[in-house]
Amino acid sequence: MKTTNISLLVTTLALSFSAFAQVDGVIHAAKILINPEQDALTEQTLVLEDGKVSAIHEGYRSLTSLGLADVPVYDLKNHYVMPGMIDMHVHVTFERDKDANPHNWLTKEDADYALHSIPYLKRTLDAGFTSVRDLGSNYKVIFPLKRAVEAQTIAGPRIFAAGNAVTATGGHADLHGYRHDVTEAMSYSLGVCDGADDCQRAVRDVIKHGADVIKITATGGVLSNTAAGVNQQLTDDELTAIVSAAHNLGRKVAAHAHGTGGINAALRAGVDSIEHGSYLDDESIKLFKKHDAYLVPTLLAGHTVSEEVLSNPNMPKAVADKVREVAPKMEKAFRSALKNKVNIAFGTDSGVSRHGDNAIEAELMVKYGMTPKQVLISATRSAAKLLGQEAHLGSLEVGKFADIIALEADPEKDIKALSKVAFVMKNGVVYKQEN
Repeated sequence: MKTTNISLLVTTLALSFSAFAQVDGVIHAAKILINPEQDALTEQTLVLEDGKVSAIHEGYRSLTSLGLADVPVYDLKNHYVMPGMIDMHVHVTFERDKDANPHNWLTKEDADYALHSIPYLKRTLDAGFTSVRDLGSNYKVIFPLKRAVEAQTIAGPRIFAAGNAVTATGGHADLHGYRHDVTEAMSYSLGVCDGADDCQRAVRDVIKHGADVIKITATGGVLSNTAAGVNQQLTDDELTAIVSAAHNLGRKVAAHAHGTGGINAALRAGVDSIEHGSYLDDESIKLFKKHDAYLVPTLLAGHTVSEEVLSNPNMPKAVADKVREVAPKMEKAFRSALKNKVNIAFGTDSGVSRHGDNAIEAELMVKYGMTPKQVLISATRSAAKLLGQEAHLGSLEVGKFADIIALEADPEKDIKALSKVAFVMKNGVVYKQEN
């Protein structure tokens, strides 16, 4: 009798919760990409419940036929509908401005960076990117921003954040170009490490402060103001220790890497993605495949700084020299990875470029050999897999988050359509709707 009563109670509660589930709305879509790895469907109805896709029906179904009433119906019968895009490499707390005073940062507080980030986040969301992976921002700024977005205090994409990068002393993510007393006063020691044991400590420290993913600087960087090149900076032992500590604590590792030696060392250590990959070689290709790692190419960053170096006399010589050397290599590296079927996930390095212009990356990817369909997969399914979020993101199958965008034209026919986003929904909430 007791067992029967408990079973009846559970059934009753389940029915009660179902009855009170929040239906967010119904979408009528002319053409919709449910699973980016499959063909788009036509004339479909999506039912959205509790921030997720709860049902998909052929044809345009009325509320009455669905047993619903007083629910918003979003008419997207003249649009191409697809999952919200994912940018796997952004820096939402800053944006390069060649006309700005290069010493401006000496006058700013953390709150200034947070407030300036609000329009960057909104522009990114309005551009159809409903999730981003922020790979390197001051932990005192990025994690409060992430919480504010989650609480809907401000509008922005879902943020997966690294916080401060793990880097060697004097490495790409350390502070350069100023007197020692200035760098000591202004730099954040969080993430800076030397030696395998110390780098394990640094990983644990950034995770303690909130990191969803570990960002490391395996090589020198183009935009750090030091004439240190772009070769390997973290040692093999340090890289192995970092990856081990991160994976043991359930975090993936994204490695900033330009030079060949640093790319290959990071891949051998087991990193999950290589960011930029400018000088990858045949050995790199083998290692990508062996470890099932991803390339996040950030072509837009190379394109942006290549244009800036022509018109910005204030760019430090150490930076300008590296721009001229490295940026032209990125196309060749991308083409090689594509030809050899390396996993590729969409990422722009926005912050170097203007936030909201993220879709230009897609145009460059097509220009350098990708099909539009491959680009769509890279910005949805592939990005979700690299995030470890394929159960929730990357497609519009039943049970996935209702992260949905609508375009004015078909991106499979013209990739530039990704820059014309008319409708943005995240978690069942509409943030942009053009007539």
